[in-house]
Amino acid sequence: MEQSKRDRSLGRFLSLVLRHNPRAAYITLDRHGWAEVEPLLAGCARAGHPITREDLERIVRENDKQRYCFDPEHRRIRANQGHSVPVELDLREAKPPARLYHGTAVRFLGSIRREGITRQSRQQVHLSAETKTAWQVGARHGAPVVLVVDAGAMAREGRRFWLSENGVWLCEEVPWRFIGEEGILWGRETPTG
Repeated sequence: MEQSKRDRSLGRFLSLVLRHNPRAAYITLDRHGWAEVEPLLAGCARAGHPITREDLERIVRENDKQRYCFDPEHRRIRANQGHSVPVELDLREAKPPARLYHGTAVRFLGSIRREGITRQSRQQVHLSAETKTAWQVGARHGAPVVLVVDAGAMAREGRRFWLSENGVWLCEEVPWRFIGEEGILWGRETPTG
């Protein structure tokens, strides 16, 4: 089910609050990234983004990327990953598949060739197990390109990977040698082999 324009707008505000700037809704996150739901709802209203408990439940349930989760009692909520504020998500370390994908914009390729894929303002680099998701991420930033990451080689070298609750693969960085020129997908290519 496609989210309404209002729900997408509220979802973007929730993403801002729960991942980057809790003060935008006059709240604080605990060290694991959790926010109490009632103060969050009050803070959103105070910030000019009124949201009901029913709205919040629906946005969490229908978000296509499953960005948020509730605790078992639905008294607290947090973003599953993507934080630029320091939180300890206690993510599950996991062995990655042989290949993972990173969507970006063509204009960032020069810096990625020099520095690799870095965390930027986030706590980890985000990777996808599917090219479709990577294309969507890349398109948000301009003309998209997908980078094929040799995650198997990274893991064999001792680099660590984590898997978030919503299936996003995370790592600390991806040096260029694990991508290389042959690891660039242009247009809507799909990887071979």
